[in-house]
Amino acid sequence: MRIGIEAQRIFRAKKHGMDIYALELIRELQRIDTVNEYFIFVKSGPDKCLEETENFKIVEVPGITYADWEQISLPLTAQNYNLDYLHCTSNTAPVLSKIPLVITLHDIIYLNQGFGGGSLYQKLGHYYRKWIVPKIFKKAQNVLTVSRFEKAHIDEYFGDTGKVEVIYNGVSEKFRQPGETLLDEIKTALNLPEKYLFFLGNTAPKKNMLGVLQAYSQYRAKTKEPLPLVLAESSKEDVMPMLESIDQPELIEHLHLTGYVNHDWLPGLYAMAEVFLYPSLRESFGIPIIEAMACGTLVITSNTSSMPEVAGGCALICDPYDVDSITTQLLKATSMTADERHELEAASLEHTRQFRWERTAREQLNIYRGTQVQFVGVG
Repeated sequence: MRIGIEAQRIFRAKKHGMDIYALELIRELQRIDTVNEYFIFVKSGPDKCLEETENFKIVEVPGITYADWEQISLPLTAQNYNLDYLHCTSNTAPVLSKIPLVITLHDIIYLNQGFGGGSLYQKLGHYYRKWIVPKIFKKAQNVLTVSRFEKAHIDEYFGDTGKVEVIYNGVSEKFRQPGETLLDEIKTALNLPEKYLFFLGNTAPKKNMLGVLQAYSQYRAKTKEPLPLVLAESSKEDVMPMLESIDQPELIEHLHLTGYVNHDWLPGLYAMAEVFLYPSLRESFGIPIIEAMACGTLVITSNTSSMPEVAGGCALICDPYDVDSITTQLLKATSMTADERHELEAASLEHTRQFRWERTAREQLNIYRGTQVQFVGVG
């Protein structure tokens, strides 16, 4: 077979969830499939994180914006490669392409609710997806999603079409307890506190940074020796308006803002944290949950959407809409005995073993072959 994979943003320097998904999937397919021919369609960027192999060709496609690259440049380029499938990995796809389409639909939150927060870029992306996704869903041959929760949500919106299948995300092998040399390098480079709480998020409203900051304020008021909070992916300009909105501008003195963090340093940030906070309002999967668990870190996450499914009973669960609930679990996490913590962290580590990108790639390969995925759900 000749298979095209859309991976527009994997060469950009600052990668996020769907970029990581596409990159890890392609790397595993490279490793396990030496038979089929693959054409990886990317936009040029500074991080050449993927190399060609004998049956994997990288095709750089020009474009100015996300939309013109996807709707004009991608289909015009892809039609030159006599593809059996074009797999689009990031929720959207070209509407006018005549190539049989496989799409990974990570979530459809933008289809059935308003969107009042976030940056202008996030708002434009929201409305772009809202326009595109119903069109490409109808024409797609296969629709893949990343959790049972999201499949149920998609089936409820579009009807049970029979073409939606679940393939879980994985966790990279690099997410484990790093060696002391790397930990020291990260700690020095980011000037990290000796002990800290860790929140990985951005200003997107669903990430619930405001709720985290409110809960952290309560935690500090109820704890004799509170830990500092490390915030990755955020700047002072992002955080101060939120602190002022809750009348807590002085809290900035207890926050450690790293800005964007190289993905290779994330295992160290997780591993050195006492607690990883992930009380998101909604996720289709929640890769950071299992990344943190794989690094041996205690996780607090939400009782909503896919997060209990992915956490598998191995995290402390809160109501992300209730600041008191987040605070309660934060106080519980930081007051555990060594034995209690060890027991939960050991269960978490064992739980993560079922999330491997090799499994994701093999189930994806079944889709390309026209074979039903042999899906085993998470407990």
